[in-house]
Amino acid sequence: MDKEKFGAILPIFIADLVKKIMEQKNLQQDDAIALLYNSNLYDLLEDEQTKIWHYSTDKLFFLFEEEMSTGKIEFSD
Repeated sequence: MDKEKFGAILPIFIADLVKKIMEQKNLQQDDAIALLYNSNLYDLLEDEQTKIWHYSTDKLFFLFEEEMSTGKIEFSD
């Protein structure tokens, strides 16, 4: 996917994930955004080559939670 198309769809995935973080963690939007933007998961999401933006919001949230609790993100085969 070219950068322009990816740049257009990434905010949609980010918005869904931020909403899930807000709901599950009982956080305000700014706090949820700050947590996500400071995560390694966000860095991976920004890199189109990783293809993790294909994951569902629930799977991305699971990875986010894993990173928050362990400091690592592990991808199962």
